[in-house]
Amino acid sequence: MLLPSVLLLISCADQYVVNGTSSVQALEGKTLYLKVFRDDDMHTIDSARVVHGRFRFSGVMDSITMANVFMDNSSVMPLVLEDGRVEMKIGEISQSATGTPLNDTLSRFIQRKTQIDAQMAELPHRESQMIMDGIDHELIVRRLSEEAQELSAQNDRLVTRFIISNYNNVLGPGIFMILTSGLEYPIMNPQIEEILSDAPPYFLNNPYVKEYIKAAEANMKKIHEY
Repeated sequence: MLLPSVLLLISCADQYVVNGTSSVQALEGKTLYLKVFRDDDMHTIDSARVVHGRFRFSGVMDSITMANVFMDNSSVMPLVLEDGRVEMKIGEISQSATGTPLNDTLSRFIQRKTQIDAQMAELPHRESQMIMDGIDHELIVRRLSEEAQELSAQNDRLVTRFIISNYNNVLGPGIFMILTSGLEYPIMNPQIEEILSDAPPYFLNNPYVKEYIKAAEANMKKIHEY
């Protein structure tokens, strides 16, 4: 009787399949790890070796989950594990995971953020070109500083609006985790306060979000005391 019971459990679970391709030569022959956040840390749930630019993850899950693909300890890209088949593409300047509803939404966000990041990265090159063109240095600094501030504001608005638009699914807490993991320590800044101001219970009760708020409030209290 055990085998039918096991098969029944598997059939009731959602199954995910991630078919990946890579055009990054440095990944050839490397092992990629599929990790999810659980118990205050990232845990590996699957691994795959890149062979001739191809790799594959598959498995079952009891709920839709945000995950990340890692090489060693470096994150390559995020994706969502949901019922269906995901096509993942890893390139030198762009990454995507499409084929399921939440992954399509995430990929559009990543594409737009990549565009903003590329514009920001282009500013030093533009500064050198403007200097060679003989443009006044003070004018260069003023113009590029204004552009940098506008691009930074665009990036903040993009991330904030995306998280707010996805309060009630795994993308909201997942992108919040990526946003805050880049901070030196948990804090409450205007962007985070805006994100949290109208957040629903689903978002606020996410284990990572809940722990972040607790740590950030404790840190802000210490800052105010000193």
